[in-house]
Amino acid sequence: MPINTRTNILATLGPASDTEETISALIDAGVDGFRLNFSHGTHESHQRTYDIIRKISNKKNVHIAVVADLQGPKLRIGDFKNEKETLKTGQKFILDMKNELGDATRVTLPHKEIFEALKVGDMLLVNDGNIILKVLKCAKKSAVTEVVVGGVISGHKGVNLPNSSLNISPLTPKDLDDLKFALKLGVDCVCLSFVQRAKDIIDARKIIKNKAWIIAKLEKPQVMNELNEIIKASDMIMVARGDLGVECPIVTVPVLQKTIVAKCRACGKPVIVATQMLESMISSPIPTRAEVSDVANAVYDGCDVVMLSGETAMGDYPVATVNTMRGVIEQVESDTKYFENLQSAFSKVSCYSESRAITHAANDVVKTLDNVACIATFSVSGATTLAMAHERPAYPIMSINPSEEIARRLNLVWGVRTFIDKKVFESFDNIEQVTRGFARISGLAKTGEYIIVTAGYPFGEAGLTNVLHIVKV
Repeated sequence: MPINTRTNILATLGPASDTEETISALIDAGVDGFRLNFSHGTHESHQRTYDIIRKISNKKNVHIAVVADLQGPKLRIGDFKNEKETLKTGQKFILDMKNELGDATRVTLPHKEIFEALKVGDMLLVNDGNIILKVLKCAKKSAVTEVVVGGVISGHKGVNLPNSSLNISPLTPKDLDDLKFALKLGVDCVCLSFVQRAKDIIDARKIIKNKAWIIAKLEKPQVMNELNEIIKASDMIMVARGDLGVECPIVTVPVLQKTIVAKCRACGKPVIVATQMLESMISSPIPTRAEVSDVANAVYDGCDVVMLSGETAMGDYPVATVNTMRGVIEQVESDTKYFENLQSAFSKVSCYSESRAITHAANDVVKTLDNVACIATFSVSGATTLAMAHERPAYPIMSINPSEEIARRLNLVWGVRTFIDKKVFESFDNIEQVTRGFARISGLAKTGEYIIVTAGYPFGEAGLTNVLHIVKV
């Protein structure tokens, strides 16, 4: 990550970008992590891409995060006799579980969980909301609906239920197979799709344990009912605006985004804003003004990561897109009001723990001491670094960790640059020497400048931050 930026970039890899040459160029352009979309590709193709990322990261001596995005349940209608039909507004249309090809009056919906959850008056959105059906009558294996918005309907289109909470796990048999493969591969984070409640995260944690961070993708309006609990149960949150824009009235998405980002900021949990950030750059070398403003607003709100999907996975200009996004980030973060707004939004802090008090005090020292260059956190589990990032300090955070795994995860956290040193965690005696060494090598500090250090002592006790120290270079 360039020294002068705090917000990170997560780029999705695909046919347009999964070569050594392009991955190398994307890292040079400013990518901090790569997303492998398990809705597409094979285990063999993901293995090849993963190996390239690790090879190039090692060569460049950077700690790039790899995120496995699981597909989750895909609720789809069956096929039609004539491939497609035209539904007219006001007509009746039946959804059922019959193993028969559909026609203009009915189609198969092979998901008993949907019929179990449906109520009269509920809406079903087919094909990203291009077809809207209102439930008039429902039974255990069928439902009579009225076409509210008609049009052409064809087989295997997705179904969304904005009014219903389904009794369905976010991990399908395919996801469990993909998850086992991804964890064996060594991914740093796992995106859990179709999250509806905190229990979904808790159940997934029993499988994933501490092998990777869990990123909860918030795609359904029901998550707002348990937002605090979901944030608490997760390691990271993704505002998945694509499905949110289908499940919710599209005009509500900006408010939901800001609400979720603010809640994550208040809880100190990293948050990603995703979907269609620079969508037009899939086929154009220049984004729209609205897209630039969209990215800028997410950065102003203090999100940790902005994500690119199709723009880098299948677009014509993957590297140019990253350069554009990085340029927007740099412009926003150079605004004198950027840090003022970030810190004023959370100026009233209750020091409810020793760790929180030390971290808050460190940020106060940064504000009062002249000639500060950066902040250094010595973090075994990542907790000390996360606590410091929560403060959104005006100086870079240099996170020194004993393991590659923790360093890569923290590479997606706001303002953090990661470094690895195992020996320093064996004794507190070399903390100043190591701090100065990494600061000089990285260019984060020069002779005469100060570095504010936070750490947990004795080393090895995860989640403990009780040391505040000042080092002069």
